[in-house]
Amino acid sequence: MNAAGLVKAMVGAFVVGVVFGGATAGANALSHRFADLESASYTVGGWSYAEVLAVVMDSGWAWAGLAVAAGWLVTRAENGAPGMLVRGAAAGALSLLVAVAAYAFGETIDSGGALSSFVGNEQFVWWVAGLLFGAPLGAVGACAHRAGVVGLLARLTVPVGAAVQMVLIPPGRNEVITAIGQGVVGVAAAVSIVFVVIRFLRSPRRSSEAAGAPAS
Repeated sequence: MNAAGLVKAMVGAFVVGVVFGGATAGANALSHRFADLESASYTVGGWSYAEVLAVVMDSGWAWAGLAVAAGWLVTRAENGAPGMLVRGAAAGALSLLVAVAAYAFGETIDSGGALSSFVGNEQFVWWVAGLLFGAPLGAVGACAHRAGVVGLLARLTVPVGAAVQMVLIPPGRNEVITAIGQGVVGVAAAVSIVFVVIRFLRSPRRSSEAAGAPAS
């Protein structure tokens, strides 16, 4: 990939991070507007579509999935190219850094705080986490293009991670929201896993059929 292609790829990772961070902050803001926390019954068992959306988007697996998606996005046209893992890692880290900034900016606007104060100590902690985890997750996204077991494991990282988190550390303000979030993510993760595995199992058959086809 030349310099222009690299710049274009990083711009793509930047845009993906901005969109995800801003959308997550927006989902949280929307969920707060629908939550009637002054009602005891709503606090215990109430829910809204906005709250479920916020639970899904603002989960750890979704942020990890952002870095994986960014790594996949910037390397989708260069399978096996030299430096592919490095570019995927850079894209994963960049997407998380930008997403944290966009999220903090959106939260500051929603809370009515001064725009000059949207960067605080908490953001620095998440930026460090973005660097530490974004790079390896972005490299995983780059590996998702590969054939074989490595590619299979890379493609399963996000759905398996989502399923595990929703079982071990389920998010949600109350049990109802938690249960709905677990159901939505669990079904999506199961469908994704089945799709990835079936496609992986069918890929050798397609390769052998192509190799055995007579030349025209």
